[in-house]
Amino acid sequence: MIIRKAKLSDTEEILEVVNKYAKDGLMLPRSRSMVYECIREFTVIERDGQIIGVGSLHIMWVDLAEIRSLAVKEDYLLQGAGKKLVQYLMQEARKLGIGKLFTLTYKTEFFEKLNFSKVPKEKMPQKVWKECINCPKFPDCDEVCMECILMSEKL
Repeated sequence: MIIRKAKLSDTEEILEVVNKYAKDGLMLPRSRSMVYECIREFTVIERDGQIIGVGSLHIMWVDLAEIRSLAVKEDYLLQGAGKKLVQYLMQEARKLGIGKLFTLTYKTEFFEKLNFSKVPKEKMPQKVWKECINCPKFPDCDEVCMECILMSEKL
């Protein structure tokens, strides 16, 4: 498996992977324009030249980022692609000097294995007021907020 930063030419495959899970209500859908605008946030994982998974590191504040749009094609689940993507995004966050990551998820066991802990959504006010306020699930979101402390001091 090869992990790399996404390119604009990956947009359609990113949309395919993410929006398949969005149709099932497991994550928020992403529009083509959003992927174009945020392409630098996306990382993809390939096998045999085919994108099998995607993830995004979205910076929220000086010391806070969100892992979002994390999705692996169903045929490649339980093969380590999701774990490798999260580890890559965690390393990217460390290089940027980000001390804390969070995610909103239904897959709590997966993230717990990667040192994330459950926290109240209210602990992430930047997310709630910047993006959640416009979400169709707001204010009755049933996703679980999880965080991972990467470093206790800024670099």
